[in-house]
Amino acid sequence: MNKRKTGAKQVKLWSAVLAAMLLIGLLAGCGGGGNTAGGNGGGSPAAEGETSGDGGGKVNLRLYTYGTEEAYNWKHTLEAYEQANPGVTVELVQLSEKGDTQEAFKKLDLEAASSAQMDILMFSDAAGYAQRVALGMAEPLDDYIAKDGYTVEEDYKVDTHLDGKVYALPGKFNPWYVLLNKDHLEAAGLPVPADWTWDEFADYAKKLTQGEGADKRYGTYFHGPQAGGWMEYVKLLMMNQPQNADFLKADGSSNLDDPNFRKSLELRVRMEKEDQSSVPYTDMISQKLAYRTQFFNESASMLTIGSWMNTEIGGTDKVPLNFNVAVAPFPKNNPEDEIGLTPVTTDYVAVAAKSQHKEEAYRFVRWYTTEGQVVQGKNIPAWNGVSSEEITGIIDTILAGTKNPEKVDKESLVNTLMASKASAIIPPSSYQAEVYKAINEEYEKLILGNQDIDTTIKNCQERVNQIIESNKK
Repeated sequence: MNKRKTGAKQVKLWSAVLAAMLLIGLLAGCGGGGNTAGGNGGGSPAAEGETSGDGGGKVNLRLYTYGTEEAYNWKHTLEAYEQANPGVTVELVQLSEKGDTQEAFKKLDLEAASSAQMDILMFSDAAGYAQRVALGMAEPLDDYIAKDGYTVEEDYKVDTHLDGKVYALPGKFNPWYVLLNKDHLEAAGLPVPADWTWDEFADYAKKLTQGEGADKRYGTYFHGPQAGGWMEYVKLLMMNQPQNADFLKADGSSNLDDPNFRKSLELRVRMEKEDQSSVPYTDMISQKLAYRTQFFNESASMLTIGSWMNTEIGGTDKVPLNFNVAVAPFPKNNPEDEIGLTPVTTDYVAVAAKSQHKEEAYRFVRWYTTEGQVVQGKNIPAWNGVSSEEITGIIDTILAGTKNPEKVDKESLVNTLMASKASAIIPPSSYQAEVYKAINEEYEKLILGNQDIDTTIKNCQERVNQIIESNKK
């Protein structure tokens, strides 16, 4: 039997088994005691003497998360909510002591299939969010949102709609951006970009490149693709589109006829082969280069990366900072395009479908993803209601944890984060890893000089269509 078909059947079989387990759990008494999955959980859903809240008594909500205390400041955050909402307690169920998202998802699925009380769920990525919505784990929030009189599109920088419905609100906001060696920019007479295109990015990289051989300093470093991962670097010009920003469309069909897929390949080839302004792909693979050292050792002047780097751009003990750093937005395709569209990672915070306190759970979710993000003070919020002063305060706190915060151009960082926003979520398919691997392999043939761009696109389209066909029911 075709291995892809076998793999697809196994994925579908596991999904069916998990869905059946979940259904059993949903029918088995949603308010049951159950064991906690770890950390701070207790054996019962509510403390002794607490009621369901229907008669005005106390309500205990159970929050399932992969987030650690160090990364999420839970104690302070939950205490703030409980003080502002007398009668409501939020019980933290930490699914992984080390913040391992894969471990957390496995434990979350087991809890969902049991009789444990679940009220609030936190998913770490779009794939995990979409998969568990498909399994019926999350409650639609559209009625609550309509009653409150706002829209996700207007209130948040991340649109969490799936198949026309909202099942979660976004918490933190980690957009991609461009880190810049400000000293190198000044030496080249280049300003810190506040709004630029990929053509301008390539021009900057060319002007920032210096030297030859082992001492050569490149204008930029691209940390991918690698073995089907870091695929963002193959779709650079696709990712700042409001819709269809991935290799597959929302319906699971191929999106490789998008002109910006070709333009992404053309950009990578031009910068490496013609301009010679980006670190060669062969060096990245053969030398197992690390993006942090490429930038902080000043081997490359610019780095396109996610804003999880906020906690490191001021330098750390392991990777010290010896120059001034600035930040620029993810480049646009065309000058007239909307500024700020970029790949984004966030937390998807949902109300559990099996919760018996959905209204109270929703109230927490809404608070946590708005004012609660400011109270937490660990990440930039996806909420548009946060002011530049509040973001500046959060950035100050984050940078204070680095070795040389004074070397960071804070204004450029704040402006970039304020301008950034995510494109629409495309629910990941069960065969997405196969798609990524195929495109990665064809890209390698291109960048190593073994085939041209036309052949690369043709091969990618054929292979991806075969993967899609072999995974059909």
